[in-house]
Amino acid sequence: MKNIIIAATVLFSTTLFAQETKPTFEKSGDAIKGTFYYENGNIRQQGFYNKQGKLNGEWKSYDNEGKKIAMGQYENGIKVGKWFFWSEDKLSEVNYTDNKVADVTTWSGKDNVVVNYKN
Repeated sequence: MKNIIIAATVLFSTTLFAQETKPTFEKSGDAIKGTFYYENGNIRQQGFYNKQGKLNGEWKSYDNEGKKIAMGQYENGIKVGKWFFWSEDKLSEVNYTDNKVADVTTWSGKDNVVVNYKN
């Protein structure tokens, strides 16, 4: 009986302190703002959907510690324009045309190297 009480107490207390990890959706004008979470409660991704349920507008992604790792735009579910991707010591700018990579420029903080790629 004592073990059951201890197990129930542990289960109840971990449930009490669990972070919210279910996605949240809220109306913002004509759009729906979606926010997705990591298990630790930090935001994983955040962006907007149009009335048809397609990604539309600014979209951001974060790592498990809350640092921004990607940012860009969607139009009716299609990646458009400039997207930015951050990693430890690099920044990549990716230009999309018709949902395809048109060109990529990457800057490396370590060596000040710039790498260009055109499709």
